[in-house]
Amino acid sequence: MAGMHGSSLAARWTVLLPLLCAPALCVAQDLEPRRWTHLPVDTDVAGVLYVFTTGDLGFDPVLRIQDADVDLHTLVLTYTGYFEFLERTARIDVLVPFQTGRWRGLVDGVQTTVRRDGLADPALRLSTNLVGAPALHGKEFLEYRRAHPAQTTLGAALEVRLPLGEYMEDKLINLGQNRFALGAQLGALHTEGEWSLELTGTAIAYTDNDEFFGGNELEQDPLFAVQTHVVKTFGPEFWCSMGVAYGWAGESSVNGVAKDDDKSNLLYGVSAGYRLAETQSLRIGWFRGDTRTDVGADTHNFLLSWAIRF
Repeated sequence: MAGMHGSSLAARWTVLLPLLCAPALCVAQDLEPRRWTHLPVDTDVAGVLYVFTTGDLGFDPVLRIQDADVDLHTLVLTYTGYFEFLERTARIDVLVPFQTGRWRGLVDGVQTTVRRDGLADPALRLSTNLVGAPALHGKEFLEYRRAHPAQTTLGAALEVRLPLGEYMEDKLINLGQNRFALGAQLGALHTEGEWSLELTGTAIAYTDNDEFFGGNELEQDPLFAVQTHVVKTFGPEFWCSMGVAYGWAGESSVNGVAKDDDKSNLLYGVSAGYRLAETQSLRIGWFRGDTRTDVGADTHNFLLSWAIRF
């Protein structure tokens, strides 16, 4: 943290990785219901997502860092476009996040605070359905959905997180990660009338950050995650969901020295969506993030989003 001095800082930076990852919690894991929902091609959706994250940060007791916590505000500009690909429904997602946050804790008994504001790492994601979800337009799409109240679809996606966020080599805490994150997803969606069950598996690989704090090189093994959701619709205007996710692995190394910091994170939460008008919708939600190790972050996350279809 800012405010540490000389040897004290040098002795601690290598074990601060759980704190450094706090700005990028949504990069490693997410809890995204209706991820594989079938919509008509030529549908374009733009929106704004706000997430407030607050919680506690845990460190190895030998570091004498106590009572650490974080408050983080994230505003994400989003765009989703649906199109036809090999007679299947495909989509592209663009996410541009901006963050402002405060990290605080006792370092050797001294209150220390760090603040960051700016652009975080944007993301691009390309998805396509492999089974089910044919590429259909307007009226044809509605007729298909009425004729298939029960259906199963399978999909795949590739995502890249771009290292364009705010990053300072001489700072421990940054909004950007100064590295690419490359993700692959496989998902399944089964719909039975008003009920849907979703399952998504994710693997994320990271390039090296050769400008890590102090002129060092940071490497990270792939991170794996799985999430599932149960979704209930109430007519065309309202839906709600419950979901759970778990992520593991992702050990870090600095200058080739493994840090024995494999991740083990559990996420669970609820969300609901409401159609405000023919082309507008609102979503609210909450999810809890719990580390299953002694070192990590335990957070509450509250979200609100608005989207418009055009």
